[in-house]
Amino acid sequence: MKLVDELFDLYRNKLTGDEEDIDMLTFAFLEEMSREDLLGIIHDMDEQELNDLVGLYLIESLKVKFAQEEYGQRRAHTYHPRNIH
Repeated sequence: MKLVDELFDLYRNKLTGDEEDIDMLTFAFLEEMSREDLLGIIHDMDEQELNDLVGLYLIESLKVKFAQEEYGQRRAHTYHPRNIH
């Protein structure tokens, strides 16, 4: 993707490339973009890039949903109400 290549080239010697740097760069970039800017980027994507984008979004969103459900189930199973009377 052209955008990724441009961001990488711009920051390759300024950041370490660890997860924290990538998160910071991503969120700073998104903060500066308008909805129209983002839609323009999506419009310029080829079919594979669009599939990758939506696929990654689905994967990460489903991971969060399943983790939340598992947390709720695990918590329900680990809590044992006591009769203190």
